[in-house]
Order: sequence, then structure tokens, then C-alpha cells
Amino acid sequence: MNKKYIVQLSVPERQVLREVIRKQSGSAMKVKRAHILLKVDQKGPGWTDEQVAEAFDCTVQTVQNVRRRLVTLGFEAALEKKAPPKPPRQKTLNGRQESQLIAIRLGKPPRGHSQWSLRLLANRVVGLGMVEKISPETIRQTLKKRITRRRIRNWVIPPKANGEFVAAMENVLAT
Repeated sequence: MNKKYIVQLSVPERQVLREVIRKQSGSAMKVKRAHILLKVDQKGPGWTDEQVAEAFDCTVQTVQNVRRRLVTLGFEAALEKKAPPKPPRQKTLNGRQESQLIAIRLGKPPRGHSQWSLRLLANRVVGLGMVEKISPETIRQTLKKRITRRRIRNWVIPPKANGEFVAAMENVLAT
């Protein structure tokens, strides 16, 4: 059967692969990819994809993917893990909008409510025209990311704090 992606490793590449296997350096998958590349090398053993898959307890598709990555992307890309894809879209809120959201959250809730809910915050942010639409989950993630860090870094009881100040601060931290 004619292979579309023929693996022909150079001597230095084979040495690198043998070192990875010998030292067990990197992830288990990196070591497995090194084994696969050495076995499918046409200048070496030249095993079939089926033989390699059976020997290293993987699928034939895995062997074919490693071959394809070597030929199309190069030696390093075939050996290393694929880079995760970039996020599909931009962030909904920029830094200024995040700070406005935090200011709203730390302010008084609307009349008839004892505290802010995520849905109320989302509606307020859209109502103010900060964004066209936003989900309560985005609000939650933003507040979790921003407020907890800020509290940890900046909330310190001053040395000459009175009891009233400490009580008010504990109320703020409890929310």
C-alpha cells in the first residue's frame, strides 16, 4: 500500500528520539510518539502502521497522525503536544467595563432587592449600554476573577482601626 506521508528520519533526529526514549523525558505520549517515529522510519525498521499500533497499544489513526505531523509540520511538532486552539472569540468585557461592573456590584442593589444577583447585574450592564448582551455566567466569572484577587491584596485592617470600621469591613467581605 502506498503511503501518503513517508517518514525518513535523519541521523540526528534518530539520536534525539533514542534519547527521549532512553531518558523517558517528557510526557508518556511524547515517548510513545518517539517510538512510533523510529519504527515507521523508512531508513530503519519500516514497520506498517498496523504493526506499530499493535506494538505500542495505540490506534492506526494515531500512527497516521504522527506520520502526517512529521511530514507537514516538522520534527519538533511531531514529537511535541499540539498547541491548544486560540479562543474562538474576544472577551465580552474590557478592563474599564470590568471595573464599572465591580463598582456596580459594590454599590447598593436596586430597590426591592437585598443584594445583587448575577441576573440583575447582567441586566444593569446591558441597560447602561456597556455591552449589547451578556450572560450571568460571564458576570460570575468576571467577579470571581477580579473581586477575590482585589480583596486578598488590598483589604488590610489599618493599625488604628476602630470596632465600627472592622464590623463594616467584615460585612463587605462576607458578601
